[in-house]
Amino acid sequence: MEIELSASMMCANYANLEKEVSELENAGIDAFHIDIMDGSFVDNFGMGYQDMAYIKQKTSKIVDAHLMVRKPYNYLDILFKLGIDVIYIHPEVDPDPATTIDKIHNAGAIAGIAINPGTSISSISELLNTADRVLVLGVNPGHAGRQYQDYVDNKIETLLNLKSKYKFEIFLDGAVTPDRVEKWSKKGVKGYILGTATLFKKFTNYKEIINSLKSNNKVLV
Repeated sequence: MEIELSASMMCANYANLEKEVSELENAGIDAFHIDIMDGSFVDNFGMGYQDMAYIKQKTSKIVDAHLMVRKPYNYLDILFKLGIDVIYIHPEVDPDPATTIDKIHNAGAIAGIAINPGTSISSISELLNTADRVLVLGVNPGHAGRQYQDYVDNKIETLLNLKSKYKFEIFLDGAVTPDRVEKWSKKGVKGYILGTATLFKKFTNYKEIINSLKSNNKVLV
């Protein structure tokens, strides 16, 4: 099974977003990852409605939205209108996450749970049988370029032991380096959100990076 690579668009060059989307799609990226932040749940603001609409309009690839916001259900109708394919929520800031996940499914989208480095698996265990994906954050969220938290590895191992029971896929976001893709793809982690640690660097070739990651790493099932 092939791994799934997503481009973290908060790291892209906004001076020429059209070129970025085109080059990434032509290079073989599987999805575009959009971070939506409210300045409250995390200390930053993410991409706007116009950016999301533009990316969705310009690509045939999957577009997913990571809601780093309080009351994520307030954002769902906007995302449904745009046709966003995958929506990740943080259950700890949603008073009724099960209902939110149901609403995402009823709209025909894929529902994901996002968990911060400090969020315990036990706190979201009841939702694992309803989610299609679990997005594990390897860094404290809100800004690109933050340091990977090594203790997250134990959380990934625990989720790998649970995923066959609950039928969800695991995605990793934050400081995703080629060596981490190699390590976790061999163990069964399906997807990777690529930012400044791998994809968005000066003088890099998107196609070479993506081809290298895909040719060297496959998910073992």
